[in-house]
Amino acid sequence: MDSTVSIEIAAPAELVFRLARDIERWPALLPHYVSVRRVGRQDDGALILRMIAVRPTFGLAGVGPPVAWRARTWAEPDGLRLRFRHLGGVTAGMDVTWRIEPTAAGCHVAIEHVFRRRLPVPFLGEQLGDELLPAFVDRFFTRPIARRTLATFQALAEAIAGPATSDKAPRTYPFT
Repeated sequence: MDSTVSIEIAAPAELVFRLARDIERWPALLPHYVSVRRVGRQDDGALILRMIAVRPTFGLAGVGPPVAWRARTWAEPDGLRLRFRHLGGVTAGMDVTWRIEPTAAGCHVAIEHVFRRRLPVPFLGEQLGDELLPAFVDRFFTRPIARRTLATFQALAEAIAGPATSDKAPRTYPFT
């Protein structure tokens, strides 16, 4: 199952990247993230994080079933990318790539999910189980959480960036 959720943000790509890459701060920035706890750091600088988010129900942040997973995460600053490799939970094996690309109006942010999970579902058969689990997870968990995450980062980045100006002086942002 390959899935992409994307959004246009009227803020500089570098600002969006700086906000998003501070994953341990997500619970303070994103109302649907309950917890992000570091459980390890690897020699290459990648973090192992335990993450818990609430899958929004009926568009309400904070209302819905909690979803937990463990992921290895790292940033690729030169390409304005964030990477996640899910290590635990139903989504174990999922690869997630955030791509933040500058545009004339700000940036385009896409979250790509690649999920291949071999989990036999006895009464459905192996092949059908392999197709249904990723589709179910994508439709009812991955996409709603990713959409809420992008919408919140859009609101934050656009509020920080403020209205577009024509001055040539680069902006600085106090939180970085």
